Amino acid sequence: MKHQTILLWFRRDLRLHDHEPLFRAWDQGADILPVYVIDPREFGETPFGFAKTGPFRARFLKESLLNLQARLRARGSDLIVLAGQPETLLPDLARQTGATAIFAHKEVTSEETHVEAALEQALFAQGIGLELFWGSTLYHLNDLPMPVQSLPEIFTQFRKQVEKMAGVRPVFETPGQLSLPPAVPAGLTPEAWGLEGEAPDARAVLPFAGGEEAGLARLQDYLWEGDHLRRYKETRNGLLGADYSSKFSAWLALGCLSPRQIYAEVKRYEQLRVKNASTYWLIFELIWRDYFRFVAKKHGNRLFFPGGLKGDSARGRQDDRLFRAWQQGQTGIPFVDANMRELWETGFMSNRGRQNVASFLVRDLGLDWRLGAEWFESQLVDYDVCSNWGNWNYVAGIGNDPRENRYFNVVSQGKRYDPKGDYLRHWLPELAALPAAGIHEPYAEQRRQLAAAGVHLGGNYPHPVVSMDRRRSRA
Repeated sequence: MKHQTILLWFRRDLRLHDHEPLFRAWDQGADILPVYVIDPREFGETPFGFAKTGPFRARFLKESLLNLQARLRARGSDLIVLAGQPETLLPDLARQTGATAIFAHKEVTSEETHVEAALEQALFAQGIGLELFWGSTLYHLNDLPMPVQSLPEIFTQFRKQVEKMAGVRPVFETPGQLSLPPAVPAGLTPEAWGLEGEAPDARAVLPFAGGEEAGLARLQDYLWEGDHLRRYKETRNGLLGADYSSKFSAWLALGCLSPRQIYAEVKRYEQLRVKNASTYWLIFELIWRDYFRFVAKKHGNRLFFPGGLKGDSARGRQDDRLFRAWQQGQTGIPFVDANMRELWETGFMSNRGRQNVASFLVRDLGLDWRLGAEWFESQLVDYDVCSNWGNWNYVAGIGNDPRENRYFNVVSQGKRYDPKGDYLRHWLPELAALPAAGIHEPYAEQRRQLAAAGVHLGGNYPHPVVSMDRRRSRA
């Protein structure tokens, strides 16, 4: 059906490139009113009392909205930002502007789909259509070689099937000039958005500026200017610096970058520069991201249940003292503490760090895995609901993982991936004087040995909250 005026509802898709709802509205020559709704429910508290959207992601969101607004204005359009519940505000806005349809991207988890259902019901009463498009994954939902309800429970099986039998669709054209409807209601000014954020610590791997422009610039810099992709598989487990990994995740999470755009650039890079294990591995990681989103669509709210996808009745305990030690990087286990302080100060942590601190919370401290998942939800600048909760299910042994008792020895992992202790010194200044041989295990015996040699720990670095020797033997 052709519409004269369409409301374009931006959600976690804050870009103009490869944006099917925008392209479809533009392609039919409609007047388009882009709108974003700041939903206060996304800024409430998690069940354990953390802010659902912490300061780093709030800042990134504000920057992304400002950039989207600027890019729309450059095309003769605008972005109207409102605050409230979309299912109430959008029908009113459609009525004011004479819009006969709302176009948007489809989400998969319950909080978002409940909003979609409520909005559709409200619009139906007014005779206004809601068209939702699938656009958050590399592989389109309709192109999977199996129905979602038959999705394999093991990633490798899924990956092999999609690589063999599915293709990646080309990116949608980015529209040129856009036309607004005759009457455009005033939205909120940026000062009234209420998105007060926080700049990361100067020690952060990247400043993570929000927006499509910054995301595309990062893609250009990582692949073409820095030529880092050719070594991605060798460097991806790094800990320090901007370029040990792509860092695309923050822009992917808010849709400032499309996974298909990344894929297209990787394929072009393979043609013009090099095709190797590293170029494949970046695509491999995008397929992992797809998988968690399809898993969430298949299993629904089981992803958030105490027993996870497997419905396991066993779950960890809740101990406020131990959790706060983990949360604030005060466990006395340097590799854990350095990663948790990086998260606390910057809203980011490497993939290697995330696996280790999650394993430590669940396996070594024996705490409820949902505490960690909710803290990550609050703190991460690149929080993605499906990837975050899917990965925590995975680490806790209640998700898509054939190895139920997956365990990371955080001391040996630290020694392996930070052998000289450079990362530890970067985030734990109280350990800066320690040599590489002692920095990963500055416990009682080592303290005595170091004191005898005239080396002393600075500050008050805590004693381990759990005996790692005992945990090693149990593991």
